[in-house]
Amino acid sequence: MAFVKSDIVNGVGTITFFHPQSNSMPGVQLRNLAAEIEKLGKDSGVRVIILKSEGEKAFCAGASFDELISIKDLETGTYFFSGFASVINAMRTCPKFIIARVQGKAVGGGVGIACSADYTFAVKAASVKLSELAVGIGPFVVGPAVERKVGTSAFCQLTINATEWQSADWAREKGMYADLFESAEEMDKAIVTLAEKLASSNPEAMAMLKKVMWQGTEHWDTLLTERAGMSGKLVLSDFTVNAINQFKSK
Repeated sequence: MAFVKSDIVNGVGTITFFHPQSNSMPGVQLRNLAAEIEKLGKDSGVRVIILKSEGEKAFCAGASFDELISIKDLETGTYFFSGFASVINAMRTCPKFIIARVQGKAVGGGVGIACSADYTFAVKAASVKLSELAVGIGPFVVGPAVERKVGTSAFCQLTINATEWQSADWAREKGMYADLFESAEEMDKAIVTLAEKLASSNPEAMAMLKKVMWQGTEHWDTLLTERAGMSGKLVLSDFTVNAINQFKSK
């Protein structure tokens, strides 16, 4: 049932992803999402990209616990977490502005995706949590994207207090969300308005602006892969395996 799909209408490319387990992210889903972002980034008929997920309750629940439990060696673990690196780097290097539509809660890698977008809209129910430490690992791969968007202090708060949700108002105050809405319907109207404006803007100017906005992150191709190795090592530990199993049983 999981999928990643896209469509293009009047210069606006919309990428939609879905997974029946609260839009969690198995490795295949991550690589499909990165590939779709890269494809639309190269499409001359696309001026701006909207990134969204299906459903109402969860924008993205982060890593797939089922897949995490199945990892038995460092190579497999590194490869899995490199999927998140691929998505973040695809969003970072895409020459088109990416608007994220966060219609529900974001956890772990979902927070990283929300922070990697160039402009993020959310509903007031879209609270956030970096839960990685609670299951024995850490937000190593998504960390640079989150810290870039919210600052070191807020990133540390999310990382250390790993079992607590932070409200959408908190996320907006820290700069993760550009604007909040009472309902998805109101949010969608604002997204369409901005996307249509950007679709009629100078694509060359927007591509230059995107590069300027992400200046200083050119080393992320290497950095995020190294971070994936850190997570890949930790996910093999008895502590992490037990913590994930306890988490799944709740």
